[in-house]
Amino acid sequence: MFLLQNIMDQKLIEFFERLEGELANSTTWPSEYLFKFIMPTIGEGVKTIQNMFNDAGAVIVTTKSKNEKYTSVSVNVVMESPESVIEKYKEAATIEGIISL
Repeated sequence: MFLLQNIMDQKLIEFFERLEGELANSTTWPSEYLFKFIMPTIGEGVKTIQNMFNDAGAVIVTTKSKNEKYTSVSVNVVMESPESVIEKYKEAATIEGIISL
């Protein structure tokens, strides 16, 4: 199990490094960025995401699934750098059941 977790952690690190490079090469910063998340409706996930971007002037749109079991959250916000985008994704990753798109 420990080896599997290390492999997963390494893949996540590689993903964030690749994303940071792509963002740096494709966009002039600061820039508007659209975060998209899906998470269980019950729990504090949606509120946590809203709090993460509360002081950033973000436009946040939430939509519940047909059966209201899941909620999608779109966050449109000006970010300062690719590093700041990655930090928000890492912060969001601590929310139980969240999927970042």
